[in-house]
Amino acid sequence: MARTEPLTGRMDRRTLVGALASAAGLAAAPARAADRDPVLRLAGIPRQGGTLIGRTLPDAAIAVDGVAVGQASPGGLFVVGLDRDSPADVVISVSSAGRLVGERRLAVAPGVFDIQRIDGLPPQQVKPQGEALLTRIAAEAERKARGWASQVATEDFAGGFARPLRKFRLSGRFGGQRILNGEPMTPHYGADLAAPAGTPILAPASGRVCFAETGLHYEGGLTMIDHGQGLITAYLHQSAVQVREGDAVVRGQVIGAVGREGRATGPHLCWRMKWRDRRLDPMLLLGVRAPA
Repeated sequence: MARTEPLTGRMDRRTLVGALASAAGLAAAPARAADRDPVLRLAGIPRQGGTLIGRTLPDAAIAVDGVAVGQASPGGLFVVGLDRDSPADVVISVSSAGRLVGERRLAVAPGVFDIQRIDGLPPQQVKPQGEALLTRIAAEAERKARGWASQVATEDFAGGFARPLRKFRLSGRFGGQRILNGEPMTPHYGADLAAPAGTPILAPASGRVCFAETGLHYEGGLTMIDHGQGLITAYLHQSAVQVREGDAVVRGQVIGAVGREGRATGPHLCWRMKWRDRRLDPMLLLGVRAPA
């Protein structure tokens, strides 16, 4: 199976555990602005579930496939996520002062998604029943949605991401089909990192905590961190949450501890990442830094 190389930047391939899908490249489209070349540099892996860090003009407007998704920071940095189900071709464009100044067409490699069968879960963790429990789950979903909707105006994503655990075994890959107690479920949108209960969880990059609760039905202890422009990482099944909503955290800071709370059969960290409504593989961003 061919390997998909990053556009630019550094990638720790040992963390990818398994070959990546067929190679994909990034080709520059001709400039539409008559008086200048495109001003758009990208770093990352162009693959379903990948995240791209870009540099362009300060405060430039960013669009993906013609849809506005925000603007670059005053330093010209921005982030774009490629959903788990991203189409094979994506166009990223930047505009300044109402004029298109750069455009890149991306060939997005398909993800490699497996099938995982997990048996022995409590029935209420697979098909919850009862008005009280369903009401509780709905209320938790609303609070989590507010966390996922955070968009802090920072560039904390620019310095790259480290592993949230110093040692772990990758027990579940991002994007695979889950069959729980024989029931097909939605894809698994996280990377499962197995480690002993109580193992410290480290912030992989600086950011601001936008959700922190314990005792959730599915997730147990759950923390979310906004690393800027709505690039959010989440940490599920924690036995202890050691930060509070609104806290500023720095890379390497202990934010919690590995557990088996919620829907889990053993101690592990389910590490997730989203950008807006796009589900991303956090493992693909390890070692990727903003282009110079």
